[in-house]
Amino acid sequence: MKQKETLLNTMGINLSRASFEEIGEEHVGTSLETPLREDAFEMDDDLKVELIEKHFREIMNILGLDLTDDSLKGTPHRVAKMYVKEVFAGLNPKNKPAAKLFENKYKYNEMLVEKDITFHSHCEHHFVPIYGKAHVAYISNGNVIGLSKINRIVQYFAKRPQVQERLTMQIGNELKEVLGTEDVAIIMDAYHMCVSSRGVNDTNSSTVTSFYSGKFERDEQARNEFLKYISLEK
Repeated sequence: MKQKETLLNTMGINLSRASFEEIGEEHVGTSLETPLREDAFEMDDDLKVELIEKHFREIMNILGLDLTDDSLKGTPHRVAKMYVKEVFAGLNPKNKPAAKLFENKYKYNEMLVEKDITFHSHCEHHFVPIYGKAHVAYISNGNVIGLSKINRIVQYFAKRPQVQERLTMQIGNELKEVLGTEDVAIIMDAYHMCVSSRGVNDTNSSTVTSFYSGKFERDEQARNEFLKYISLEK
């Protein structure tokens, strides 16, 4: 144990093992906001890619992989670029989709449902994929949003280390703010590879989370109508 602690300290890693061993396999989220340092975006993306590439190369070396192999030698750069430019691009506010609203000239005052929105995220506890479907509903308060923007908002918040509960709340609160209405509902149904590919190795179970606001929170009939549209209730 002493040798292992010394090795971790020489790598600049100060760990309180008691703190994360208390959490263990629990699905813990600490806040509604994604935990970020104040200086998170002082470093530009190219430098982030360069540094992550260096550190991921070291991880591969520690695992004993041969980085001179043609199949592996480009992996550190590919992983670094993927982290910064793709799967964790939602961390950076500059990537937040601009949501343009349009006047509801049709005077459509029933709920609009966008269902089966595919999303991919990553568990912040093990950095393995979370993937599934999001179902979104809102009732116009005088304005409507382009349908593709709903998908982009879901994907923006998904592209960061997440827990599903926080992801659901972030999408719901963002849509309330963007649309200027309290009448928003979200259902997310997702598979967690931290459950299926490790740990308990359960490949069948999925996790469902919900967000109800305004009419969807107050009115059971509105909730049931939404659930019927997405086929969770007959």
